[in-house]
Amino acid sequence: MAKKTSGTGTPATVALTAAGIAFTPHSYEHDPATTNYGMEAATVLGVSPERVFKTLMADVAGTLTVAIVPVNGTLDLKALASARGQKKAAMADPAAAQRRTGYVLGGISPLGQRQLSPTVLDESALMCETIFVSGGRRGFDVELSPADLLTLTKGTTAAIGTAKH
Repeated sequence: MAKKTSGTGTPATVALTAAGIAFTPHSYEHDPATTNYGMEAATVLGVSPERVFKTLMADVAGTLTVAIVPVNGTLDLKALASARGQKKAAMADPAAAQRRTGYVLGGISPLGQRQLSPTVLDESALMCETIFVSGGRRGFDVELSPADLLTLTKGTTAAIGTAKH
């Protein structure tokens, strides 16, 4: 994988570069009419949806928490709460998620957020050599190893995603 060496870009690419983590940037033309940003990325980039992950923000017992799950599935809030040692979780208020991360909805990256939040990556990512996550804006993903993502976010893994039927 190419390492982006430029200090410019999104906070996500700046964080990756500063940490010396290898990644591959993938830009594509975002269709403004599309609201399923993750599936759009998988389709346009020609990547299996199981390798493209969406970044969601949830409120787990009063703590904004990052949940990263495959785009072809959904977040199991109860499993996320359990992974954080709590009983309940709810989706975060979109405005609060944007303030906390510094990113717009549809472009929230788990990397380079304004404030580091507890992060849980769906364990299915560990079956992939590399995965795709938002690079910090709509129409831009970064490809990296799940281990590097966990290192940079200080994240953990758990079964928090459910496949859509």
